[in-house]
Amino acid sequence: MKNLIRKILKENDWDFMDEMTSTIPGPELEKFIKENNLTEIPDHIKHVEGNLNLYNTKIESLGNLQSVGGYLSLFNSRIKSMGNLESVEGHLDLEGTQIKSMGNLESVGGDLNLENTQIKSLGNLQSVGGDFNLYRTQIESLGNLQTVGGYLFLENTPISEKYSEQEIRNMVNVNRDIYL
Repeated sequence: MKNLIRKILKENDWDFMDEMTSTIPGPELEKFIKENNLTEIPDHIKHVEGNLNLYNTKIESLGNLQSVGGYLSLFNSRIKSMGNLESVEGHLDLEGTQIKSMGNLESVGGDLNLENTQIKSLGNLQSVGGDFNLYRTQIESLGNLQTVGGYLFLENTPISEKYSEQEIRNMVNVNRDIYL
């Protein structure tokens, strides 16, 4: 299967991929995106095995991508839409991006970094397994968020001025400290 993926990547023709190849290793996809200056992940890619590092790329949309089996770094990318992404098993780094909403994302297994983003809505996000950094964002509501496994950083946000630590703990189960 890896040989088929490599052949397809070399041919630069994603139309040959079928359901069996809707899952691709992160490094293969990274390489293809960077070599071809793509702004979005091809629509038929639904799952990434392992890590996907797209920092400093021109990626604006994750298309139909539903899950990443490791970490996902979009640091300093042009990402605007999380598309259909529902879960990231590792860390998710969106620092310095133009993202405004988390869309369909429900869970992040590790840390979630949204520092210095334009984020206003957490969309469907319910859980963050590690630390959750919202420092210097425009976040107005914690939405459907239920649990944060680590620290919650809310300094310099509208939420830090609106709620006390206890009010936030009444809304979200935060296992470590909350920084307002």
